[in-house]
Amino acid sequence: MSGIEIQKVTAHIGARVFGIDLSKPLDEESAAAVREALNVHKALVFDDVHLDDESQQAFVRHLGDITTAHPTVSSVDGVPNVLPVDSERGRAANHWHTDVTFVLNPPQASTLRSITLPPYGGETLIASSAAAYRQLPESLRQLADTLWAEHTNDYDYAVPDEEIDEDQAAQRAQFTSIKYRTVHPVVRVHPLTGERGLFIGGFAQRIVGLSPSESRKVLDLLQAYVTRPENILRHRWSPNQLVLFDNRITQHYAVDNYDGRPRRLHRVTAAGDIPVGVDGKESYSIEGDASHYTPVAA
Repeated sequence: MSGIEIQKVTAHIGARVFGIDLSKPLDEESAAAVREALNVHKALVFDDVHLDDESQQAFVRHLGDITTAHPTVSSVDGVPNVLPVDSERGRAANHWHTDVTFVLNPPQASTLRSITLPPYGGETLIASSAAAYRQLPESLRQLADTLWAEHTNDYDYAVPDEEIDEDQAAQRAQFTSIKYRTVHPVVRVHPLTGERGLFIGGFAQRIVGLSPSESRKVLDLLQAYVTRPENILRHRWSPNQLVLFDNRITQHYAVDNYDGRPRRLHRVTAAGDIPVGVDGKESYSIEGDASHYTPVAA
């Protein structure tokens, strides 16, 4: 692709993209190159980008329709499609997760743009769930292929109630103000590449047909493959950066190692399709209507 350079960052996930100005509308050739690079590398880093909320949304529209900011959490003031990922609003992202998997059709892709960065720390980890699936022993792969998991925003925070202050309690109440419960395949087939990936993460709370304690053991076993160090891109933020990752086949984690210093990113997500398992069956909703949040991608 003339003028566009893709530099691989790790063996299993991540690439840097050069030679493209995201502040301007992309021609179809450039947009196709970005989409193909995302299919291959799962996470893309763009340096020296000069975007505002409007131009970040315009870029994401090259991937498809955009969602509103979040099903329950408020957006940037006056910008309903942009979510502030702000240290002042808590540390809800410092657990391994795939964005908004508690709804029927989670976003296909997420973008994060650096706004305010701490002087140290605050990295974002992004893991390849496709690499994790490939690394499973054959017998465990065969088991995972048959499993379905219930995802919910009313998840186990693993923090005692007595350690939650009033602000944190209010944030948690807002996050769960609409309860969502959706059943997804544990192994999701990527709609574009056909790759299989472990579709679990922090919102996956129970394996269908197993008890809570049995579910936790199985989920922890599978999750350990996702978070192997060799499957992770550890992104250290710089000013004027944008990170794009495929939400269908990755997980991510915001590292809380910056002593409470200000840290703010803006997130815009592209609407996704309904996940499909190895058997061709689609995810299904148990509780919660997310039609105000996202259309269903074709």
